[in-house]
Amino acid sequence: MQNLSRRLAALDTPAGAALDVIAYFDRLAQSRAGLEQVVRGAAVLSGVPARLDDPARRIAIRVDAAGVRTTPDGPPDPRWPSIAVCGAVLRLETDRPTGQLDGMVLERAAITVDLVIARVRGGVPARRPDCAVVELAVDPAAEPQERERALRELGLAATDGARVVALADGDVMVDRGTRTVPGEGRRGVGPTVPAAELSRSAHEARVALRFTADGTAADPGPRVVHADDLGALVLLVAAVDAGAPPTADLRALLEAVQEVPHLLRTSTALVASASVRAAASELYVHHSTLQDRLDQAERVLGWSVRTTTGRARLQLVLAERLLRR
Repeated sequence: MQNLSRRLAALDTPAGAALDVIAYFDRLAQSRAGLEQVVRGAAVLSGVPARLDDPARRIAIRVDAAGVRTTPDGPPDPRWPSIAVCGAVLRLETDRPTGQLDGMVLERAAITVDLVIARVRGGVPARRPDCAVVELAVDPAAEPQERERALRELGLAATDGARVVALADGDVMVDRGTRTVPGEGRRGVGPTVPAAELSRSAHEARVALRFTADGTAADPGPRVVHADDLGALVLLVAAVDAGAPPTADLRALLEAVQEVPHLLRTSTALVASASVRAAASELYVHHSTLQDRLDQAERVLGWSVRTTTGRARLQLVLAERLLRR
C-alpha cells in the first residue's frame, strides 16, 4: 500500500481516477469475470479501443471505446501502448503519448487477464462455473479440448441440448432450454443446440438482444426476444451494421414522437396484437380512443397503419429504431 500511495502521488491525473481504475479491475477479478469484460473495461476507462491477442490460444478480442465488441481490423500497430501478459498481448489502440492513467489501465487490466487465463485457459479448471468458463464455452475460436473442458465445468456433454441467453450488460448465460428464461432486464435468447455448437446460439442470442426494449413508455417493446421468432427481421441487422442510413420511415417516426408522445407505445401494441381491439386492451384504453390515436398516428407518419402493408411497415420501422440505439 505504501508503494501504491507513492505511485498515486506521482500521477498527472487525479488520484481518484487511478483509485477508480484499481477498484474497477479488482471488482472484475473478485466477480470472476471473463476476458471480454476485462478488455471492455480497459477500452471504456481509457477512452480508446482495447485489444487482446493470443494466437496460441486463439484469443482475439477487440472492444471499442463505447464498450462494443468488434472484429480486430488488421495487424496491431507497433506504436500502440501494450503490455505482455501470460503469452498474450494487451494493447490500447492509440498513438497518443502514454500518460500515467493509460499505463495504470494497461497494468491493472493485464493483472486481471493473467488471473483469468491462469484460472480458465491455462489448463487449470475453475472450481465452479463462472463468467470466464461460459465465455470459453461459447467462443467459436476456442480449441475443442478447451471448449469440452468448459462444457464439463458447466455440467454439459457436447451432445446435450443447451442455449445461450444474452443479457443487456454484455454477459451471457447458458441453460438447458427450460421454459423460464434466466436473468433480469432485457434478454436475447438463442436457439437450443447441441452444447458443442453454443457459439452459434450465442451469436443468435446477441442478435435477438438487439430487438429487445426496456418495456417502458419511453422504450416500449418486449424485454425478452427469442432468436427463433425473428425470421426475416434479422436481415435488418446486416443492413444497419453495413452503415445504411436511417430510412425515411424512421426519421418520420422519431419526428412524430416529438409531437405525439404516446405514438411509440401505441404503435408497439398495435403490431404486437392480433387486432385493434386486442391492442386497445393491451393499452388499457377504449376501442374508440385507440381509433382516434391511430387517426393521429396516420396523420403524423404519412401512411396507413391499419392495413396489412401499413402494419408490416410499422413493424419494420420499430425494429429499425431498436437496432440503431
